[in-house]
Order: sequence, then C-alpha cells, then structure tokens
Amino acid sequence: MNGENHLVKSVKITLLYKQAHSYIMMENDRYLPRLVDGIVEDTIAIAGAVHMKGPKCCGKTWTSKHHCNSFYQLDLPDGDYHNLRLAKVDLSYAMNGEYPRLIDEWQLLPAVWDAVRNKVDEAGCKGMYVLSGSSTPKDDSRPFHSGLGRIAPIQMRTMSLFESKDSDGAVSLKGLFDGTFSNTEIRDISLDALVDLTIRGGWPGNLGLTASQAAKAMSVYARQICYEDLLAVDRSKDPARMMRVLRSLARNESTLASRSVMIRDMKEFDDDVITEDTVGGYLSVLDRMCLVENQAAFNPNLRSSVRVGKTPKRHLTDPALAISALGFTKDMLLDDLNTFGFMFEALCERDLQIYSYANGGELYHYRDGKGREIDAIVQMPDGRWGAFEIKLGAGAIDEGAENLKKIDSFIRDDPNGRPPEFLAVICGMSSAAYRREDGVYVVPITMLGP
Repeated sequence: MNGENHLVKSVKITLLYKQAHSYIMMENDRYLPRLVDGIVEDTIAIAGAVHMKGPKCCGKTWTSKHHCNSFYQLDLPDGDYHNLRLAKVDLSYAMNGEYPRLIDEWQLLPAVWDAVRNKVDEAGCKGMYVLSGSSTPKDDSRPFHSGLGRIAPIQMRTMSLFESKDSDGAVSLKGLFDGTFSNTEIRDISLDALVDLTIRGGWPGNLGLTASQAAKAMSVYARQICYEDLLAVDRSKDPARMMRVLRSLARNESTLASRSVMIRDMKEFDDDVITEDTVGGYLSVLDRMCLVENQAAFNPNLRSSVRVGKTPKRHLTDPALAISALGFTKDMLLDDLNTFGFMFEALCERDLQIYSYANGGELYHYRDGKGREIDAIVQMPDGRWGAFEIKLGAGAIDEGAENLKKIDSFIRDDPNGRPPEFLAVICGMSSAAYRREDGVYVVPITMLGP
C-alpha cells in the first residue's frame, strides 16, 4: 500500500470512529465517563490496536465498548462458551467486524494477539482493534510477538473518587503544577463517610452499595481470585497460599515490606517451606492479574553521597481489596484508626496514580538513607515534580507540612538536586483546600481531581 492510500484509509477509519462514537454514548446512557477515555481516544487515533489492561471488574469492558463499533466476547458463557469454541476453530469469528472492534478477554485465546498484529500490519490502518483482558497468559502460552509498534498498552484501574463523583475536583493536580490553585469554600466531610468510601473502593459494581454490602461483595471477589481465577491463570499455584499472600499484602499495605516479611506473614504452620522465590511466584501471578501496584522509588537527580532507596511501596490495586483480605468491618476500622490510616493512604495514592496517568505523569515515593520520606511524588512528563504527604486527620497537617519543608530544604541545598514545584498535604478531615502561609497546600482528597 502506498503512502497516499495508507493515509486515506486511516482518515476514513478515524472518521468512522468519530461518527459512531456519539451513537455509542447515546446507546449506553449508564456509562460513567472515565479519565482513561481521553487516553483511549488519543491512542486509537495513532495506533493500529490498543491493549486495555486492568483488574477484573474495574470497568474495562464497558470502557472498551464505549470506544468500539463492534465486539466479540470470548468469555461469554452462553452455549457452553460458544464464542470461544468458534474462535478456536476459526479466528475470523473474533476478528471480523466493524472497526474499532473489541475482542474481550483475549488472553483466553492468545493466538488472537498475533492475529491482530498481523491484521494491523497488512491493513496499515489506525484504530482497528481494542484487546481487553484482566490477566496476561503464562510464559509458555504468550503471543510470539510483543506487539511493539502495533498494539499500544493502556493501563486501567478502579475508579478514583473524582470518577465516582465522590470528589468535586475543585483542586486540579495539573492546576497545582500550573499555579492555578485557589482556596475553596468550607465543605463538610466525616470520618464515617471516608471509611465508607474506602470499604466500597473504586469498583463500578460497588457504586450505590452500603459499606456492609460492599464488604460482602469484596469478600466474594477475593475468594474468587484465589479459588477460581488463580487456577485459570496458573494451575501450579495453591489457592489457600494465594489467600495468605493477599492477606500479607493487605497487612503491609502502603509500606516497603520485603519478601522476608511476607514469608513470616504467610507461615500458617511451623513446617511450611516458603522461600523468597515462592513469594515471588505468587506476586508474579498477582501482577499478571493486574491486582498489585508497585509505587516505585524516586530520585530527584541527586549526585551526592546521600543514598536514595530503591524499594517500591507495595499496594493491592484498591484499598477495598486489602480491607476485605484482612476481614475488617467498618466498626473494626473505626476502632483501629492506625490501620485505617494505611488504607486511607492507599486510597489517596490510588487516586494520585489515576490522576497522574491521565496527565501523562508517574507516581513515586521517596525514602533516603537518612530516613527522610515523602509519601507520594507525582512527576510530570517534562520532569517537574510535586511532593505529597498524606494525613487522615486535620491535626496532623502541621506534621506533614514540616516534613515536606525539611526535605525540600535539603534538596534545594544540594546543587545537583531538582526541587519540587510545590508541596502539598492531602488530608481526609480538612474542611477546605487552602494555601498555608508557609506555601504548603492542604487538599482534602474529596476535592482533588486530575
């Protein structure tokens, strides 16, 4: 295909996509817009295919359908999984349809990946396919080709408070970088409501449920991960041991827990033989199921004698899953605010992850050899970064601000360090967003947005 025909065909595909997009939006009036929608639209316009990755039940299928004109669902149980059996016999059943075409749960038939890559190569068009999946195949069944240059990955997570309409987004993450912050009016937020939001999590299916109902739903979800989905991803793993891995991750939520700490947590019997490789194998499976997030360590370009830590901060994909794995109820969390503090931090860092991703940024944490720590750092594509401390109660705001200022001063004193653009304390119980006299911002999580 010559360059002119290639361009004409790509433009036609893009026009068809845009024409159909408004139709799909009208048809699905229950769809809540997601921040990843903009990323999907931009990526469909420049890539032959898109790979939507994310944990089960985070909304990948709905979002993918929202951007497609046809779809084929491989995990549809109708007719004893008729769709999957048809596609195994003849891939064209999955492949043929109006573009963009969604192939849902593609990992059930890994040959789809290479077929999509070949189709994109042959047609030379943009926006042909969206592949959605809640796990990646094992090494011995993975596609032959990585898809580099043809299939662009997009990471989807559970919903942020802004997406679920539990944050009004009065304070924009981008605005903090651009200097457009303004103080807000006083608005009430209760500890009771924060606990409810954290137990519910960002799962679309939990919206509208009470805390008690959401807790039950998450309990079912956790057991399904360990006793059903695990076996579909890797039959060599033990479901009971996977449950202990989940509980250990939950117990160490928002910390730098090592594998040796997890080994101690997992030993149900004294004669259990659990090694770091064992733990690593289960963590790998959880990663393939998109259920863990590793918040990488940040280095502010310091070429000095200060040793900067490299250990990631571990998270389950949503604090609701961590709470469920531990078996905590609302009353238990209200009686143990120390544990809830870690879960609240996880909720804030989940939202920061989503907001930074929507802006093309990355989420990190900071810890150096002198014990100086910053809970969360967002770095933008141009290298600018902002520092966040996370505090549940308004009484801890001063402590968070002082910690940020000390580390900021240390970095500014080093000629090789790039200082942050701003310092901010994300708080649960603050009733307003404001800029302190020392320049540190205070932002309630229920007012933060992208």
